[in-house]
Amino acid sequence: MIFSSLRKPVLLVLLAGSSIVSSCVAPDDTSTIAKEDATTAAARKEMIGLSEADVRMCAGFPSATADAGGSGQIWTYQRTVQRGNLNVVIPTLAVGAIPTVGGSLNVNPGGYCNTQLRMVDGRVAEVAYAGDNNTPNNRDALCVSTVDACVAYARQHRQVRTGATSR
Repeated sequence: MIFSSLRKPVLLVLLAGSSIVSSCVAPDDTSTIAKEDATTAAARKEMIGLSEADVRMCAGFPSATADAGGSGQIWTYQRTVQRGNLNVVIPTLAVGAIPTVGGSLNVNPGGYCNTQLRMVDGRVAEVAYAGDNNTPNNRDALCVSTVDACVAYARQHRQVRTGATSR
């Protein structure tokens, strides 16, 4: 008699617990809920107008180039990120008629980024990102190391140019 009276509360606790655990799982694609990384967003504006020589100074030589016809050239910088993963496995739990509950969560997975620069008349006209380059909190975050030096380079050279003209 005691066992049957405890069965209902135990089942309710298990159902509530499984609902809470399943709501904590991060989606594979966070692009609709995460904000774009501040540095990669700044690069879309700051790098516009940099010359080919400027880009080679701050980002190095591109991994690949493609002729885009009348649209100039596209330079691609490829970056693969392999880092130690933390895998959290939730044990499978089945109680009577309740479906099996379990799963895993992979924290800070690796990925790759292709940073693409459209060069028109020898200058950057557009910056775009492609690949599995999102982190759980930021879009395009795996591309930061490709463009961070160029953002700083562009800002420094803009200050030098404006400082020279305002004297």
